[in-house]
Amino acid sequence: MRRPLLLRRLVAGLVVAGVLLTPAGPALAESPRPTVDPSAPTPTAPHPDGPPQGSAPDGSTVGGERLDTRGVVTAAGAPPLPEGIDAHGWLVADAGTGAVLGARDPHGRYYPASTLKALTLLTLAPVLDPALVVEGTVEDEAVEGSRVGLVRGGQYPVDLLFRALVMQSGNDVANALARAAGGVGPTLAAMNETAAQLGAYDTVAGTPSGLDVAGQSSSPYDLALVLRQLVTDPYSLDVLQTRTAQMPTVGAYEGYQIQNQNTLLSSYPGTLAGKTGFTDAARHTFVVAADLADRRLVVSVMQAERRPVHELEQARRLLDWGFAVPAGAEAVGRLVEPGEVAAQLAAAETAEQMAAEKTAAQAAAPAVTAAAPDSPVAAAGSTTDTAPLVPAGLAAGALVIVAATVLGRRRAVRRVAPHEPSPGPPGGR
Repeated sequence: MRRPLLLRRLVAGLVVAGVLLTPAGPALAESPRPTVDPSAPTPTAPHPDGPPQGSAPDGSTVGGERLDTRGVVTAAGAPPLPEGIDAHGWLVADAGTGAVLGARDPHGRYYPASTLKALTLLTLAPVLDPALVVEGTVEDEAVEGSRVGLVRGGQYPVDLLFRALVMQSGNDVANALARAAGGVGPTLAAMNETAAQLGAYDTVAGTPSGLDVAGQSSSPYDLALVLRQLVTDPYSLDVLQTRTAQMPTVGAYEGYQIQNQNTLLSSYPGTLAGKTGFTDAARHTFVVAADLADRRLVVSVMQAERRPVHELEQARRLLDWGFAVPAGAEAVGRLVEPGEVAAQLAAAETAEQMAAEKTAAQAAAPAVTAAAPDSPVAAAGSTTDTAPLVPAGLAAGALVIVAATVLGRRRAVRRVAPHEPSPGPPGGR
């Protein structure tokens, strides 16, 4: 649950009060970033009461306070939203200017399914040589969910693996690429670091493939950040635009062709790139970017169904809607630049630390009194003249706690807008 701006200021006040009362004590720490829990049961259905709402580590709303919503927000002067959009979370943004044109539950932390592979590509493409050859293993053959068909002993160039990763959403390919990058653990650490650098604080990677694990998440906002970054890199864009590729012959296994599952590449003019995803817990997810008339949009949809409207068709309709929003319309938020939020958080942390150290130093300084040195008041003041600060500080702290409790209760009653789910196909990819 994100703390509202006023509550964040009250908590900051409580930190100062705590320093006054206990000069040598540590400042209050923010809640740690969510993590995955591999020991918990694997999710098999969407969050029953809607997903958690994400935020930056300091509790602020990445991209602007208007994106602090579980409902729908649209730019001023935008046309009516298209019919048939059943995705529980979605976002439309101008990838060029960063302006967010419309969204529903933009920071909802949904299960991402294979759209998380966009983050895998963004993380590993800069560090793996495309010419490096990776050998298939038994583990690749046995991986759960969708597979391209890697075979033990097969020799696969990283370049081909990147294309198979996004085209056919191969979980076996994600496993092989992670192994080439030093293992699943280091790969996940790098993916989470990449997400943080982008400002994608709703995203927690628990598998390089997007297969569900408790605690793993992303959001419509974060998927837009990731794809926006991918399409600016010529190599990654080339990978995402690949229509077909040829898997090699391995022993008795003949080679075969694979095709890109993002059908908008051939059916929607100007489509640059996209990534599909599906699991029973995530339902259907999709993120896509398109460029028309010198305007580049990115659209993400999460927890969508295929009936009555296919998730790719929902994205198509949102693209049409986004291109129809007047240029220069007042945005509801913006996509942050890489490193922007991290720099702001670091600067704020430094300022808070300096303020805390200054306050502690002032509290530890010898008391000054106007009484004469031989006055009984002066003698008493050397040990008791700071005592009035204690009840005052306690009273201030109590007021902060009461205010925080009231605001927290108001925020806690916010729920995801009710939605009637549509039936979807079994299985996962």
